[in-house]
Amino acid sequence: MSYPDYTETESGLQYKDLRVGDGPSPKKGETVVIDWDGYTIGYYGRIFEARNKTKGGSFEGGDKEFFKFKVGSGQVIPAFEEAMTGMRPGGVRRIILPPDIGYPDNDLNKLGPKPTTFSGQRALDFVLRNQGLIDKTLLFDIELIRIIPSQ
Repeated sequence: MSYPDYTETESGLQYKDLRVGDGPSPKKGETVVIDWDGYTIGYYGRIFEARNKTKGGSFEGGDKEFFKFKVGSGQVIPAFEEAMTGMRPGGVRRIILPPDIGYPDNDLNKLGPKPTTFSGQRALDFVLRNQGLIDKTLLFDIELIRIIPSQ
């Protein structure tokens, strides 16, 4: 399904910037610190990760409570790598992704991001494991908190 107010990439990822950040975009090899929420858009819009923090709010405290990954390292699903392209610190991007750029082989234990609660893990597993029966389209809200330069 295509959403008219979203930009669609060659891979099928659709995105919309809810807020544009400031500064440079992350480059390959740099570590990004992000906050994210995830929904099973194709299956009743179930939340599988929601930290109950407003995306785009003020950032206070350490990085420990946020998700980090090195851009270009293959640590995360392809859609997250692609979503970082053009994002800037402080920006919030909503992405809609088809299953083929989501969790590979329906196994979210290989690549991040992973739900932090048992119930979230169970909800996502349920959708990914029901071959052909459930639409596996996912929606994520991603906030780029900051970029840690490579050393």
